[in-house]
Amino acid sequence: MTSRRSLFAILASSLLLAACATAPSLESQPPIVFVHGNGDSASIWQSTVWRFESNGWPRERLHAIDLPYPLARDDDGKAQPGRTSTAEHMAYLKAEVDKVLQATGARQVVLVGNSRGGNAIRNYIYNGGGAARVSHAILGGTPNHGVWATKGFREANEFSGTGPFLTGLNAPKNAAGDEVSGPVKWLTLRSDNNDKFAQPDGLWIGAKGTPTNVSFEGPALKGATNTVLPRVDHRETSFSPAAFEATYRFITGRAPQSSAIQSETPVVLNGKITGMGLRPTDPASGNYSNNLPLPGAQLTVYATDPATGARVGNAVHSKTVGADGLWGPFTAQPGTPYEFVISAPGYATTHIYRSPFARSSQLIHMRADRSAEADKSAKSSVTLTRPRGYFDAARDKMSFDGKALPGVPPAGAGVSSSKINLSQEGVRPIAAEFNGEKITGRTWPMAEGHLVVLELTY
Repeated sequence: MTSRRSLFAILASSLLLAACATAPSLESQPPIVFVHGNGDSASIWQSTVWRFESNGWPRERLHAIDLPYPLARDDDGKAQPGRTSTAEHMAYLKAEVDKVLQATGARQVVLVGNSRGGNAIRNYIYNGGGAARVSHAILGGTPNHGVWATKGFREANEFSGTGPFLTGLNAPKNAAGDEVSGPVKWLTLRSDNNDKFAQPDGLWIGAKGTPTNVSFEGPALKGATNTVLPRVDHRETSFSPAAFEATYRFITGRAPQSSAIQSETPVVLNGKITGMGLRPTDPASGNYSNNLPLPGAQLTVYATDPATGARVGNAVHSKTVGADGLWGPFTAQPGTPYEFVISAPGYATTHIYRSPFARSSQLIHMRADRSAEADKSAKSSVTLTRPRGYFDAARDKMSFDGKALPGVPPAGAGVSSSKINLSQEGVRPIAAEFNGEKITGRTWPMAEGHLVVLELTY
């Protein structure tokens, strides 16, 4: 009897040791903090988080920040309503990193930033005490040498390659002239020639034919590991499968099992409803982005027919959001597309059509919208948007209402949305396709205060 008990104890001990050996550790899978770009939100990291989860990364160690005012100031040194300075951006990132370290018990985090997010990461590491708290820094499409670099031209802006902010960050860190230094490990990801903000010509910044004095290599940093991802656009430097693979390999030292997103059940969704701020100096000039919750907004969710966009049955979820802006939780059915309807005072009734959700996510943030003055004569206004990338007619297979995408140039990845204003009365299906992802919505009437958005996930 004693020997049997001893045998059971040995077996139990062996199983416990085996479980501990295979359980993820903070060293092998450290907490990652994702930092979005100019005008974006935490939601843009949805598919990247899914890819990490699909490779076994614990969900609680994946944190995407949501900068309340995500747009940079025109002049970094001058206060501007609804915008953040580089110092404010850095302070927000520092506070978020401290929260993650406290919650996880980790000593360090990995920072992954897209575009302007990389500016905050560099500023935090070199000027905010982040060097001791960060093990790896991955910068996708960050304009490290500026979007333009012209002496005397808008040098107070944080995106000026000759301005004080970037020249300070790029100052040599050692005798070799490196622009980065340890102990942080640095990776930059850039396009070969398809990033709209790393172009020698000023086409995408409204100055066609004018040299920017920035090359395709603008996002690279001397002393970092610099990786080129062929044909990716500005956002795909962070959100494409290729960007995920490079990021995962850099953090872990090995390739991921797959860059595909593995489905799971149940699929529980949540996120924040946000609005738009009016420009205070001239409200007629339009809106600016913010990531502030929109209390009192009403969200209603419907399952839809994938072929027609028509609602299937009654609403499957409805909520009036509170001060935190959260609209969930909502348990979605795998393989089912959904229509999300946002209603709020001062906004159009916004119908957002989304593809089926493969996994759970707390990052399904949505924004109520307002009708643009130029669109108000239309019978229906429908926007196709790709938050995690741009449209490239020479690279992508895509269509919108059976035709080429309006407003997308024949070459180059410079726009991430396309709008169709219909002149015909009536409600009908309207579909879009992008590299195999298909979404079908309905043409709701503009005269009754409706706007339609077809939002791509990939």
